[in-house]
Amino acid sequence: MADQNRLILGLDPGTAVTGWGVIERAGDKSRMVSHGTIVTSAKDTAQERLAIIHRGILDVIDEYQPHEAAVEELFGGVNIKTALAVGQARGVIVLACAERGITAHDYTPLRIKQAVVGYGRASKVQVQQMVKVLLGLPKIPKPDHAADALGVAICHAHSAKVGSLIKVKA
Repeated sequence: MADQNRLILGLDPGTAVTGWGVIERAGDKSRMVSHGTIVTSAKDTAQERLAIIHRGILDVIDEYQPHEAAVEELFGGVNIKTALAVGQARGVIVLACAERGITAHDYTPLRIKQAVVGYGRASKVQVQQMVKVLLGLPKIPKPDHAADALGVAICHAHSAKVGSLIKVKA
C-alpha cells in the first residue's frame, strides 16, 4: 500500500476537546483533506462526554473513510484524574476505530514531535508551524487540537513510510 493514496485519520484525544485531522498520503506527499474538533460540555456527565466523543469519531470515519488511524498517547506529566479521563476518551476512540475495522496506531508526543519537527522537545507552536509547512497550508490550522491531530496523522504517514522501506530492504 506504500505507493497507493491512503487516507489517515489523526486523533488528539481529550474529554473537553478531541481534535481530528484527515490527510491523504500519496508517495512522499501529504495533503490535508479536513480537520476539526469534537467538543463536549463540562456540564455533561463523564458518560455523556464519552458518548459524544464516540459518536463524533464514528461520524468522521463514516464521512471520510480513512484507511487507518493514529492516536496520540497520553503524556506522562498529567495528574491522575486527567490521565484517567483522557484514557477513557482514548478508549472510546479506539473502540470507534475498531467498530469500523480501522487499525488505530499509538504514538507518543515525543515520537510525533520527532516525526514532524525532527526534534523531540519541540514546542507546540513549532509542531503546528511544521504541520502548516508539510501540508502546504497558508496558515496554521485552527483550533489547536485539530492542528495537533494533523501532526499525529503526519507522524503515522512518516512512520508507515519508514516501515515499508525497512520491509522492502529486509
